[in-house]
Amino acid sequence: MTGQKIQGSIALVTGANRGIGRAIVEELLDRGAARVYAGARKLEALHDLVARYGTRLVPVALDVTDPAQVGALPGAAGDVTLVINNAGVAAAAVGARITDPGILAGARAEIAVNYFGTLLVTQALAPVLAKNGGGTIVNIGSVASLTSFPALASYSASKAALHSLTQATRAHLATQGTRVLGVYPGPVDTEMAADIPLAKVSPSSVAVRILDAVEAGSQEVYPDPMAAEVGRQYQSNPLELERHMSGTTAA
Repeated sequence: MTGQKIQGSIALVTGANRGIGRAIVEELLDRGAARVYAGARKLEALHDLVARYGTRLVPVALDVTDPAQVGALPGAAGDVTLVINNAGVAAAAVGARITDPGILAGARAEIAVNYFGTLLVTQALAPVLAKNGGGTIVNIGSVASLTSFPALASYSASKAALHSLTQATRAHLATQGTRVLGVYPGPVDTEMAADIPLAKVSPSSVAVRILDAVEAGSQEVYPDPMAAEVGRQYQSNPLELERHMSGTTAA
């Protein structure tokens, strides 16, 4: 499938105030995107980006779990051609066991943002993309989408749901000409991953790989060395990968 040029595109990025989302916003604008709608719950976190990029950066108050705010997106960003579903949370404690009743609150928050939030935004903006020629949807998943990381059990489950949603979105929106890209990063040096004791890559390097994949028309991208290795193992022997990851359960 032919890719989409970033130059001149009009994008919306959820969870744009920090981490991968912020890096994607910067990379989009540096590559010549005409306009980027930056969705964030706290708009003050975007003030420095507005100062740097001026009117090409449009802050949008957006909590992806708020149906009213999501429902306002078609009116606020009716010219969008690229939607990047980046908003995500890891709410349960690293190492929490599924037998721990305390994991439930975090699990509900993760599924609300990582799965239902993406679904809500997609439902709101898919008709806009169709009207504007098809465009592209990018869903930021995780290598934990592909096999469970037992130390991140509920987060893995929420990202697995997102992976399935990404596949369904690709099938359902193909007839309107909308490309769907699944992104499966490993650990990234963000606030959300601060407690994960693994080597991490920079958000900016991940943003570069994501936008390269958009322009190439790819359906999936593993944007760092760990992700590439997990993706290779998943494609060759998913059960063996599960067995390998079962040894990562926190004590």
